[in-house]
Amino acid sequence: MNVKQTSDTLPASSAISQWPDTDALYRRFDALVKQPIRPLRRDAMEQVLNYFEQRCQTSKRMAEQAKHVIPGGVQHNLAFNYPFPLAVTQVSGAHMTDADGNRYIDFLQAGGPTLLGSNYPDVRAKVHALLEECGPVTGLLHEYEIKLAELVCDAMPGVDMLRMMGSGTEAVMGAIRLARAYTGKKRVIKIGGGYHGWSDQMVYGMRLPNTGRMEAIGIPRGATATTQESLPNDLAAIRRKLQWNRLRGGTAAIIVEPFGPESGTRPVTKDFNAQLRRLCDEFDALLIFDEVVTGFRAGMGGAQAYFGVTPDLTILGKCLTGGYPMAGAIGGKREIMMMLVGGIGTTAKRAFVGGTLTANPLSCAAGYFALQEIQRTDAAAKAGRAGDRLRQGLEQIIERLGLPYVAYNMGSIVHLQTSGVMLLDTSNLLKLVRLKNEARQRKHMMEEMGAAYAAHGLITLAGSRIYTSLADTDAVIDDALNRFEDVLKLV
Repeated sequence: MNVKQTSDTLPASSAISQWPDTDALYRRFDALVKQPIRPLRRDAMEQVLNYFEQRCQTSKRMAEQAKHVIPGGVQHNLAFNYPFPLAVTQVSGAHMTDADGNRYIDFLQAGGPTLLGSNYPDVRAKVHALLEECGPVTGLLHEYEIKLAELVCDAMPGVDMLRMMGSGTEAVMGAIRLARAYTGKKRVIKIGGGYHGWSDQMVYGMRLPNTGRMEAIGIPRGATATTQESLPNDLAAIRRKLQWNRLRGGTAAIIVEPFGPESGTRPVTKDFNAQLRRLCDEFDALLIFDEVVTGFRAGMGGAQAYFGVTPDLTILGKCLTGGYPMAGAIGGKREIMMMLVGGIGTTAKRAFVGGTLTANPLSCAAGYFALQEIQRTDAAAKAGRAGDRLRQGLEQIIERLGLPYVAYNMGSIVHLQTSGVMLLDTSNLLKLVRLKNEARQRKHMMEEMGAAYAAHGLITLAGSRIYTSLADTDAVIDDALNRFEDVLKLV
């Protein structure tokens, strides 16, 4: 393995102060889902819904208008829509303001890409300057394509070359095609529950392990015929799949979110990725790190630098362009990446990928200047310290109020599990059928918690995940903790 060690990719400079005790977490997860749910009191929930009715009328009108022209009235899967989605008019740093003038602490941060905080002014100024010079897209080479690629290649141990894509979903699609082309094999093992975009082959075991094609409506059965899943942390089961696959032509790749499925909702043990690396080497399979969330939140070198594990291919998105559109890329070893050669008239054997708007000047400039600022300000480490402060405060509140909830973090990615819907045991189909009604109840509780946070000035991801940023000062975190405590006292 060709590991590049720079001052920005050493594990010591990563933004994760301490990896969670996964054994202790799973015991607490188990205790949470084995007891009845602890939702908000009904009288308190009425007050929450009154907030939306009394304070968010413009958002409500816009949500009703949207339903006529947008399926369900919501475009974004991360948009919180209970009791209806909020319409946002202004975002800056750690805060956002809705169409009715209500101000919130923004822990969604667009789903994670804005590590510097929303609408970072220095990057915005650079993008404005570029738009004045050449506009957003040319279809030809631009200097910021090179600058962004050089910056990423210098920072990430497993990236010798970079090919930009339109999104994380597209990058996963391209990486799997590339892995199959390079190895000559077709089977791909994903760690169950991981989210790797919405392509036909990856809508499999999504969010909840061992659910297979549960969300694969409209997808031909053949699209997932060579997709397999295995539970996180179960190395023996992964080995058995690799052994069985070897008898049938082999495994092209294992794809994993290096923190664990759903951004660490089911966290992996700290040595899990190193064990995957060894298994891939033993069975001649490629290791793909989906670092859409962890790059560059785990530091400039990503999760691969933090764990000291070099993947063969790396998927990037979100933070890559600092919140600007067309954020996706495939990175990897030179000999593999050369199969992604682009352009007209190419005769080399290649795994074809494309996209008219990929690697456009606007996105590449935004990414280059955002990553420069992330590096200059040590944004990942500072956001990570904010995540530590928030998690510690949440733990104290939970203990003080005697609640069964679980808070933990990996740097700037903070999890607050209250309903446990994402932690239910789906290890076999019978359990899944039995849990269907309970899962609905727990999901609704999660929706109610998210609404309560919003009514108290906190925007989270689905009421269970929080992204901190450079903009989250101690004062912002302390303000947030007071608001979280106000909500949790309503249980």
